[in-house]
Amino acid sequence: MSIRGLKKKQPKTFKVKIITVDAEMEFSCEMKWKGKDLFDLVCRALGLRETWFFGLQYTIKGMCTWLKMDKKVLDQEIPKEDPVSFNFLAKFYPEKVEEELLQEITQHLFFLQVKKQILDEEIYCSPEATVLLSSYAVQAKYGDYDPNFHEPGFLAHDELLPKRVLRQYQLTAEMWEEKITAWYAEHRGIARDEAEMNYLKIAQDLEMYGVNYFPIAQNKNHTDLLLGVDAKGIHIYSINNRFSPNKSFEWSAIRNISYSEKELTIKPLDKKAEVFKFFSSQLKVNKLILQLCIGNHDLFMRRRKVDSIEIQQMKAQAREEKARKKMENQRLAREKQLREEAERAKEELERRLFQLEDEARQANEALLRSQETAELLAEKAQIAEEEAKLLAQNAAEAEQERQRLEITALKTKEEKRLMEQKMREAELIAVKLVKESDRRAKEAEHLKQDLHEAREAERKAKQKLLDITRLNYPHMIKYPQYSPTDTAEANFDKGSIKLDLKDIDLKRLSFEIEKERLDYLEKSRKFEDRLQELKSEIHALKLEEKQSGLYC
Repeated sequence: MSIRGLKKKQPKTFKVKIITVDAEMEFSCEMKWKGKDLFDLVCRALGLRETWFFGLQYTIKGMCTWLKMDKKVLDQEIPKEDPVSFNFLAKFYPEKVEEELLQEITQHLFFLQVKKQILDEEIYCSPEATVLLSSYAVQAKYGDYDPNFHEPGFLAHDELLPKRVLRQYQLTAEMWEEKITAWYAEHRGIARDEAEMNYLKIAQDLEMYGVNYFPIAQNKNHTDLLLGVDAKGIHIYSINNRFSPNKSFEWSAIRNISYSEKELTIKPLDKKAEVFKFFSSQLKVNKLILQLCIGNHDLFMRRRKVDSIEIQQMKAQAREEKARKKMENQRLAREKQLREEAERAKEELERRLFQLEDEARQANEALLRSQETAELLAEKAQIAEEEAKLLAQNAAEAEQERQRLEITALKTKEEKRLMEQKMREAELIAVKLVKESDRRAKEAEHLKQDLHEAREAERKAKQKLLDITRLNYPHMIKYPQYSPTDTAEANFDKGSIKLDLKDIDLKRLSFEIEKERLDYLEKSRKFEDRLQELKSEIHALKLEEKQSGLYC
C-alpha cells in the first residue's frame, strides 16, 4: 500500500484545550468522537477514576453549559475556535466528602475548585472561617510550619482571602498573615491530602456549597426567585437571599421533573401535594436544570444503594491507600523525628566542634601571647638588668651626693649653730642694751630732776639774794659809789660768779647727758640693724637646709 493511501486512512482530528483548575492540556480529538470519548481521554490523562462527579464545561453566547456525553463533540454548539477550550470541572458535589471522595486526585481537584469559588465569592464564607480555611490551604501548599524558613512575608504572593473580607476589615497584609500563621502553626504533622480534606469538610457545611443557582419566575413576566440544585435536592430562594431557601424538594420526595419550552414542572411524590411550576428565561436553561437534576438524582439514589463492585474495589483500594499512607506518614514522621534529632545532634556536635575549635584557637592565641609575653619579659629582664646597673651607678652617685650633702649639712649645722650663738649673743646684747638704756634713762631722769631741783634752788637763792639786797642796800641802787661796803659787794660779785659757774656746770652736764642719749639711740639703731641682718641670714640658712633635705 502506498504512503498516500495510508494518509487517507488516518482519521481527521481537531485540537482541544482542556483547562483544569491548576493546569492546561491539549489533545487531538477525532471528528467522530462523542463527548464521552473526549471526557474519558482527559480522565485517563489525569488518572481519575471517580469520573461521575466531573464534566467538560464551555461557554457559548454568554451561557455556561456542559458537554453532552452521548453526542458527537462537533454536533454540539461548541465555540468556533482553534483549539476548542473546555473547562474540566466538578459538575456534581458529594454529600459527605470524607466518605465519597476516594482518590487523592479527586480530593485535590475538588479542593482547588471549592477554594477558587470561595475566593471568587461564589460561595459565601464568614471571615473567621476563611482564615481557618486559608490556614489549611497554606498547610497543604507549604507543609509544616517552620519559623526559621517561613519568615514574615512568605504569604505575600498567595491569594488566600476573598476581597470582600479584606474590604470588610481594615487590616494590613501583615496582620492577616499573622492571623493565618497562628492557625497554620497548629496544623503541624498534617499531610497535604489530609489538609485538603479538612478544608473540604469545613467548606461542605457552608450554605452555598455545591449549589447551582438559576433565575426563575412563578409566571412568564417576573423573575423574582432563584432555583438552586445541589446533591440533596431542589431549593427555591428569594432573589436577595441565597442562604436560606423558602421551599425545598429533596430528591427522595420528587416523583417527576419535566419541562415544556420555558416552563419547568416539579411533581412531588405525594400526589396530594401541590405541583410546582416555574418559568425560566430560555429553553436552554430548562435543559441545563433538567440535566443537573437528573445527574444529582442519580447520585443521590446511588449513595443509598449497595455499592457496585467497582466502587467497593475503589473503597478497598482507598482504605488500603489510606492505611499505607498512614503508615508511610508515620514512617516519614518517625524519620523526620529521627532526622530532626540527628540534625539537632549534628548541630550539637557542630556547636561542640565549633566550641572546641574556638577553644583551640583561643589556646593557640594564648600560646602565641605567652611566647610574645616571654619575649617581652626577656626584653624587660634585660632592660631591668641595665636599669639595675644604672640604678646601682645612680645609687653610688646618690651616696656620694648624700655624703657631700651630709658634709654640707654639717657645715650648715655648724654655721647655724654659730649663727644661733651670734643671735643669742645679739639678743643678750640687746637685753643688756635695753637694761642699760633703761638705767641710763633713769639716771638721765634723776639728773634732770637734780638739775631741775638745782635750778629751782638757784632761782630761789637768787631771788632771796635779790630780796635781801633790796632790803639792806636800797641806796646802792641809786648811788653806785665805792663805799666800805665794797667788800660786801665784792663778796656778792663772788657769789654771782660762783652761781654763774654752777650754772655753766649744769649746762655742761645737761649737754653731756643729751649727747650720751643720742649716742645710745645711734648704737641701738645700729644694733637693731645688725640684729635684723642676723635674722635674715638665719632664715636663709633654714631655707637652704630644707632644700637640702628635699634633695636628699
